[in-house]
Amino acid sequence: MQLKQALTSAISQLTAHNVPSPRMNAELLLMFALGCDRAYLFAHPERELTSDEMSRYDTALAERSRGVPAQYIAGHQEFWGMDLIVTPAVLIPRPETEHVVETVLELVRTYPAGGQECPPHTIPAHTIRIADVATGSGCVALALAKELPHAEIHATDNSSAALEVARANAARHQLERRIQFHESDLLEGLNPPFDLVVSNPPYVGVCEEDQVQLEVRKFEPRTAVFAGPTGTEVISRLIPQAHSILRRGGWLIMEISGTIVDRVRSLLDGWDNVEVATDLQSIPRVVKARKR
Repeated sequence: MQLKQALTSAISQLTAHNVPSPRMNAELLLMFALGCDRAYLFAHPERELTSDEMSRYDTALAERSRGVPAQYIAGHQEFWGMDLIVTPAVLIPRPETEHVVETVLELVRTYPAGGQECPPHTIPAHTIRIADVATGSGCVALALAKELPHAEIHATDNSSAALEVARANAARHQLERRIQFHESDLLEGLNPPFDLVVSNPPYVGVCEEDQVQLEVRKFEPRTAVFAGPTGTEVISRLIPQAHSILRRGGWLIMEISGTIVDRVRSLLDGWDNVEVATDLQSIPRVVKARKR
């Protein structure tokens, strides 16, 4: 079968199974099956697929048709300009999480280096210590290591399988010497003080489960998505731990959702400069707070 015919057939199959963005998915999976980029697809529409290539493509399409995310099928996802390995052991990195990275970089670059006591509104970029909690694929830690070459970065997760993926991604991008990985519950076992604690924690409540996309509920790691009945169970434990490990004037930055924003503000009572930033859909997405 020719490439263009295989692509047309795939789009029809995915459309029939109500897969979102069927053309994009068909192209992504064909690129995976052929080991090529999108430009190659458009440049060689008459190319005949081998039997092995068609078999690989058919298998990938069958998986996507039953709801398996394309990123798990292909084993890759882009984040912050980096191609990351992803498996069902980790949450698929999403563009919204890049707002967390942007918030950290803004804080580091806005406040010039000060004394060792890190006065309020001062983060010493040349000696900065960052803890990335619930690192998953390692996407946030890797992005920060890429952008802040002199930072000391620690990344934690309570899943050994997730940390295996994160370490593989660090090695893939030659950042393995820049990040120290820890299998731990939130911040347990890390030695203070830190300048920044950053996290994309589980923040969806079980009460919201019906509102979560089926493929997320069915295929992504449940403990990375759902925090408990209300969605703030993990965050309510992380906030006091972060407070105890941060130096004076240090910052806590977390990804959240609009559903829990008011409860998170309440949990941050006693912190200074509590601010919430929205994503491109005007949904509350990142909260930052400074330790007094």
